[in-house]
Amino acid sequence: MLKDRFVKARGFAEKHEVDAIVFFSMSNVRYLSGFTGSDGAILLGRDAAWFLTDSRYTTQASLEVVGIETVEYRTKLDGIASLVSEQGFRRLGFEAEHTTVATLNALAEKLPAVELVAVGEELSLLRLVKDSRELEILGDAARIASESLLASLASLRPGITEREYALELEFAMRRAGADDKSFDFIVASGERGALPHGRASGKVIERGELVTIDFGAVYGGYHSDETVTVAVGEADPRQREVYEIVKDAHDRALEAVRPGVEFRELDRLARDYIAEKGYGPCFGHGLGHGVGLDVHEKPVVSPRGEGVAEEGMVFTIEPGIYIPGWGGVRIEDTVVVTGDGYRVLTRVPKELITV
Repeated sequence: MLKDRFVKARGFAEKHEVDAIVFFSMSNVRYLSGFTGSDGAILLGRDAAWFLTDSRYTTQASLEVVGIETVEYRTKLDGIASLVSEQGFRRLGFEAEHTTVATLNALAEKLPAVELVAVGEELSLLRLVKDSRELEILGDAARIASESLLASLASLRPGITEREYALELEFAMRRAGADDKSFDFIVASGERGALPHGRASGKVIERGELVTIDFGAVYGGYHSDETVTVAVGEADPRQREVYEIVKDAHDRALEAVRPGVEFRELDRLARDYIAEKGYGPCFGHGLGHGVGLDVHEKPVVSPRGEGVAEEGMVFTIEPGIYIPGWGGVRIEDTVVVTGDGYRVLTRVPKELITV
């Protein structure tokens, strides 16, 4: 399986006519080598590859890294420069999206005879289609998060603060087996629901409010991402109206997911429906994004999203309406594209939940 990933990555080296590519992104390092530590790099040549790390991780690498040689360095850039020179490489590709200017300048100083070639967004396509093992782990991460949310709803009551509830949800995930949380949870109640990224605050949740909860678990290195909007006490007519508009927009886009559909079309289906209902200016972000070793990765499902859905891609469907001074609603599921449609990985029912 890892061998297939190297074959795919080498295609980018051939396209850019470089002798090798150096990978600094730890998500890409993990994807290519299986290494789960926090520091290292991969040098991928046309015919060979090396995993580079320091003495803190050489024992771990001996247990995790399969099929490529591990090289120990004292400092990362010196180790990379030494190996590049040893192999006689003259054109070296680097991840443009994950290499700082400082790192690039330092590497150029150490390799004055080597041409450094930026390999851009294309490398983000490396992890675009998930294999069966990845889909299994992504399903486990989504299950842990969804079940934890449902188990924690008993704590969501008037008088608790957003931050207190976020902690309850995180504890529930940890107890259920999550390695970590995917991001700082969004818990936005009442008027704060108008903030698409309203991280949990000290605000007290009150009866009669809608609460938007955006949450996710990390399991086996992979992330989940899901959003629910919950009514604390009975929702009033406008709250129900806005909720149903978002739910219908969510469902329209979801039902259109299949191989070959354009990402822009998925976004358009949800966006046009919300606009028809009079809330077009209240939906400002894209419909979704890829999920995997990073919680936000390719593809981009938005008006600017390029490309079409393919079997094995995993991304979110998350329309929302945000009304300053009133609040907001967002509903999000993570889906995998199947041969003839889609499968939803996240598990919380998306009918309005009242607590």
